[in-house]
Amino acid sequence: MHILIIEDDEEAARYLVKGLSESGHIILHVVDGKEGLGQALTGEFDVMIVDRMLPSLDGLSIIAAIRGAKIKTPVLILSALGEVDDRVDGLRAGGDDYLTKPYAFSELLARIDALGRRAEPDQVSNKLKVADLEMDLIKHKVTRDGKNIQLQPREFRLLEYLLRHKGQVVSRTMLLEQVWDYNFDPQTNVIDVHISRLRNKIDKNQKQALLHTIRGAGYRLSDTV
Repeated sequence: MHILIIEDDEEAARYLVKGLSESGHIILHVVDGKEGLGQALTGEFDVMIVDRMLPSLDGLSIIAAIRGAKIKTPVLILSALGEVDDRVDGLRAGGDDYLTKPYAFSELLARIDALGRRAEPDQVSNKLKVADLEMDLIKHKVTRDGKNIQLQPREFRLLEYLLRHKGQVVSRTMLLEQVWDYNFDPQTNVIDVHISRLRNKIDKNQKQALLHTIRGAGYRLSDTV
């Protein structure tokens, strides 16, 4: 799933991003409330994790704003405020679930999975496709021309990100931030290596290439040159 995390605590956010990324999710993390609201209003996420106490705009205000905009993305509120009244306020503001810090990561992961299953069909894209290349996010399966393609976890997340942005040029910086750790050295060749491996798996022996390198700009997954 594509998950938005709005959390200003650096250590807490690092723990979340690492754990959820390793579980196969694509993560966007922001620390500021107003920036988080801007991202949330795009409606591009399957689930959102929102802290209550944030710079510039608090979590409940963010949730109220997106509900007012008719965005139905499931929201898990993650907060140190754990009294009954706090939880009630969060749910009444439009949150779908409420988890108090500190928490067990296994429980958080289970709650996120439950929110993903509970979401309306148009809120979660279970299948991503371009031409005859298809990814099933529920079965964690990739096929091209009906034939299975075996991908490593990082290759799977890379392809998912490219599929979600099909037809668009995605830069190396975008891939480093969204598929890899923020702290990766931008001069590393890790992207080139993974792109090469992914291209070999999805385009080898195919009449039509789907993964294109855009010189000086990045990469594009498309059925047109």
